[in-house]
Amino acid sequence: MHVNFLLFEGLTQLDMTGPYEVLSGAPGFTVDFVAKTRDPVRSDRGLCFVPTQTIASAPPCDLLVVPGGPGTDDAIVDPDWVAFTRRQGLEAQYVFGICTGSLLLGAAGLLRGKRASSHWRARELLSRFGAIPSDERMCVDGRLFTAGGVTSGIDMGLKVVAELCGEDVAKLIQLQIEYDPKPPFPGGTPETSEPAVVERYLAMSQARFERRSQAVDRAAAAMAR
Repeated sequence: MHVNFLLFEGLTQLDMTGPYEVLSGAPGFTVDFVAKTRDPVRSDRGLCFVPTQTIASAPPCDLLVVPGGPGTDDAIVDPDWVAFTRRQGLEAQYVFGICTGSLLLGAAGLLRGKRASSHWRARELLSRFGAIPSDERMCVDGRLFTAGGVTSGIDMGLKVVAELCGEDVAKLIQLQIEYDPKPPFPGGTPETSEPAVVERYLAMSQARFERRSQAVDRAAAAMAR
């Protein structure tokens, strides 16, 4: 089972490294990190990652993994990234989007008529790509796996391994990484967080949401041409 992870500038590192930690532990899985060039790619928090393939050299994959992050806003209007994602996504047996990575899948035309999840602040935007937004933390529609926010990529990574390799393998990996989360505070979703916290985050993220919404409109218009 060969896995291609997309590496674009401004991705959120845990969207990638969480699922990678899980998927790389599955027997028989090989992984490539695909960027535009072989130059290091900087995440939204400044961590840099070294690609192993470029969009010109990347082999076909069985599983395409698309992380999210602020850089998604640029990737969804980048013809090279959109075309590569579409091509690889159509050829892959399975497609896995984490957080706002679902928006790039949408821009590539891979979500039409499909149920899909994303970070809660961006979820409503999926409908502009013809998707059916889902509030599920882990949403599965056929060969398409999409996960909610950043940490949900670990959860969905385990689910993907269970689907492809069996639950026993997934449980062994879960034990290996000692994945038994117990957050120190209630919250983490709009439904479980305190209303004041939700309101503060909505205000903090409004400018980004507006920029992202405009980028989605541009990407959706490009799809229609």
